Amino acid sequence: MAMAEKKNEYPASVEADRKLLPFDTWEDYLDSLIELTDLRNLRSITSARTIAAFGYRANGDTLSEKEFYARRQVIESIVFPKAKAYVLVSEGADLEDNFTRELAVRERANRVGILQSIVFIRHFTKGGFEISGYIDYAHRLLTENWGSFFRGKKMLWPKENDLGYYHWRHGTVRSNISRNYKPVMDPEKGLIFQNRHDHKIICPDPQQDPGQNTTKQRIYSKKYTQIEIYDHVVRRRS
Repeated sequence: MAMAEKKNEYPASVEADRKLLPFDTWEDYLDSLIELTDLRNLRSITSARTIAAFGYRANGDTLSEKEFYARRQVIESIVFPKAKAYVLVSEGADLEDNFTRELAVRERANRVGILQSIVFIRHFTKGGFEISGYIDYAHRLLTENWGSFFRGKKMLWPKENDLGYYHWRHGTVRSNISRNYKPVMDPEKGLIFQNRHDHKIICPDPQQDPGQNTTKQRIYSKKYTQIEIYDHVVRRRS
């Protein structure tokens, strides 16, 4: 059965500004507008940025530095609203399943920002098609109700708007920035994740170290084909 098309969650103007989220600075934004010919002819990144800032390398108006930071702040507050007071949903839950128990143990630390776990899940639909992906656990805790999961009435599946998503039958591959992580394609390590708070790199490649302040744990559950949890202890800048 084909997956139902998801309606836009935000107005068109908000959706348009989402493209600003991957850029931490105005300079990063300008760099995305620079063409190779600019660097060859001008031989200076500063000059190339100046050309971009004047609007010669954008479809539509190029944002000024003030406009960029103002609009990026607005879109970030809409897409990633500040955390509100919480209740531990896992309290009193049925924790017989290993996976459910491990996420329950991590719930409080992820909600308060001490820990920011990435959960990799690989599983198969009833029709035998693989769905896999990487989930920003702390992000998903804030954006949906986990009561049914912790009571054992609902399985955890990756979604198209998670950090990483793959659906074999549909041929769908997605990577998305989340509240806590930015996906990055490294030429040697492949898909990695950069924490948006302390800028440390989390590497999910099983043949490599997961990264500084990060540990990896494989979880065995009868309900899932493969589960890996990457626990990153956040070192926030003062």
